Amino acid sequence: MKTCLNLAGVGPALRNMLCAAVLVMLAGYVSAQDKVELNPAHPQSYVVQRGYTLWDISGKFLQKPWYWPEIWSVNPQIENPHLIYPGDILNLVYVDGQPRIQLTRGPVGPASTERLSPSIRTSDLDSAITSIPASTIKPFLSGGMIMPKKEIEKLPYVVALDDHMVGGAGQNVYVMDLPEANIQGDRFFVVRMDDELRDPGTNKLLGYEVMFIAKAELRQNGEPATAFLTDTNREVIRGDRILKADLNLPMNYFPSAPKNDVSGQIISVVDGLSRIGQYNMVILNRGTEHGLTEGSVLSVWQKGLTVNDNIDSRRGQVYSSSSQYSLAGKKVTLPDTYAGNLMVIKAYDDVSYALVMEAVSEMRVLDRVANP
Repeated sequence: MKTCLNLAGVGPALRNMLCAAVLVMLAGYVSAQDKVELNPAHPQSYVVQRGYTLWDISGKFLQKPWYWPEIWSVNPQIENPHLIYPGDILNLVYVDGQPRIQLTRGPVGPASTERLSPSIRTSDLDSAITSIPASTIKPFLSGGMIMPKKEIEKLPYVVALDDHMVGGAGQNVYVMDLPEANIQGDRFFVVRMDDELRDPGTNKLLGYEVMFIAKAELRQNGEPATAFLTDTNREVIRGDRILKADLNLPMNYFPSAPKNDVSGQIISVVDGLSRIGQYNMVILNRGTEHGLTEGSVLSVWQKGLTVNDNIDSRRGQVYSSSSQYSLAGKKVTLPDTYAGNLMVIKAYDDVSYALVMEAVSEMRVLDRVANP
């Protein structure tokens, strides 16, 4: 079984290195062939449509989209066979009794002769189908992170703005403690320390969420340095921190179920949303120490409500008022309810970010997450 990552904007050398790392990981992956279930309404053949994600396409063939690598059949005759493009044709076949998906390049995808040429066009890579919507994940990857308070306080900071209390796109900000090694035109993120994150079970401090505020370019070194705000999500204020931008970020993820049992909770929602649905970003109180990696898929379970049992099973008596019931003191906890699936997109030691891939009902903070 072979597969790889689709990395938009990443140089060939780094892309090959990351692809090799994925293949090494897959070599040790325990096959879940006995768990692969086809979607009862699966097609025998499917022409890839623009605007769909790999998760969407996987769901057309499989009950559980994260088992897609188990049925993907790499064609060595095709350049970059792990990449799928609009217009490509996917065919369901059986090999030794097991389902496999075979790829046939369509007329819209990049031609083989072009892919073999020394100068591979970046636009070809950018047009490949991604695991998740690029527009959904890219803003987060530009700035979302969790850090210890001491590390945040070491970052360069905005000391003043151009005769304004707050700053927006098209304005200058003045930055203290920016290393002089940076050069004019270097790009940065303006970030802000947000709420602390604690494990709801142990009350352990997991870190502080770092909120993305704006993008900036260095205009002049110095103490303070001058930076120009090119794009803002929120108003910049004095005390906001400056972080060097990392623009070589993966836009695709290898979805898989965790290898060991994971049980945790949603502890926060990015941007403070009260209701969680598809493509919302959440924070979990589990990370690499618990077996999670980028691409790990977990199911979300709504915590069952605790309700009053106002029927006395011994006497068949129904309590008509809450005061009567309170004397009986009988309560029943309902079972947890399946709410959907999410995928980890950035994992730390004991905390991680995850994107809700599908939601069958509303999710909430403190809902349980577990192996799918």
